[in-house]
Amino acid sequence: MLNKQTLTVVIVSVLCCAAVQVDGAKPVKKDGGGNHMQRGIQLAQEKHFDAAADEFGKAIQQNPKDSRGYANRGTAYRQGARAAMAAGDSEGASTRYQSALADFAKYIELAPKDPSGYEEHGQTLSELKQYDAALADFNKALELKPDDLNAVKFRGFAEIGLNQWDKAVADFSAVIQKKADDLQSYDRRALAYRSMKNYDAAIADYTFLITKNPNDMEATTKRGYTYSLAQQYENAIADYQAVLKVNPQDNDTFQRLQYAQSMLAAKNASPSPTPPIASPTPQEEKRVMDKISPLYIGIGVVALVIIAVLVRLLTRGKAEPTSHRIR
Repeated sequence: MLNKQTLTVVIVSVLCCAAVQVDGAKPVKKDGGGNHMQRGIQLAQEKHFDAAADEFGKAIQQNPKDSRGYANRGTAYRQGARAAMAAGDSEGASTRYQSALADFAKYIELAPKDPSGYEEHGQTLSELKQYDAALADFNKALELKPDDLNAVKFRGFAEIGLNQWDKAVADFSAVIQKKADDLQSYDRRALAYRSMKNYDAAIADYTFLITKNPNDMEATTKRGYTYSLAQQYENAIADYQAVLKVNPQDNDTFQRLQYAQSMLAAKNASPSPTPPIASPTPQEEKRVMDKISPLYIGIGVVALVIIAVLVRLLTRGKAEPTSHRIR
């Protein structure tokens, strides 16, 4: 089964894919740290994120009022944090994430009317699983720019982190309505639907993804899992078998396939005959006798005495029957 850890990894990977990259920065003039800014962008494109952050830092020293320097350095720090996390360096990732947050906070300070600052800050908080604070950032960004689909989408990610499934469905649906080819939003909405136990809607989203890309084995696996939750085991088995045909070494999917097959077999099994009623054992009889209260025994004795008195009263004065014994 897909566990919580798997789902968390999925959410983080989605955020990473959707994040704004350093090379999206606006062009700058040659003066005021422009050379360092361009060099930093080049280094970031080459995935030398720490070196890129150093170059952006030099640009900031030359022009500390330019919010773009903080935005670019913050993004470089965040990309470096992801790389450190992938390498198993959690301490290095934490340090870089905190540096990114500080830079994005400075970005907001210098450009408080720019929704991008709140989006970048919120994305970083989401990756740190600080979803409540991230949600506040995305809401602020949407106050400044209500039609910002990126902010709506990122807010949906935070809502998933907070298990606010209905709100996440609404946000991803809003994105899909205006951007029907946003496959990422279909995937996240399917997760929210599945968590709400709206399995039919989740299956429809996964089916759409598979229709767009028949080789999307991840979507096929997720649909198979959703079929299994809906107790549609035949369909689940078909999806799992399709995945294993492409990757026979996928042990997780193999285990899910075995589970679906066992559940289908149990579902289709004929009911077993009713077993004969067994006679109580001496131990069972003793337990029954132990349950007889002394109160009931006393009531029984009193009843017998009353019956004997009544019989004696009714027979008083009658002739005794003649004895047939020989005397």
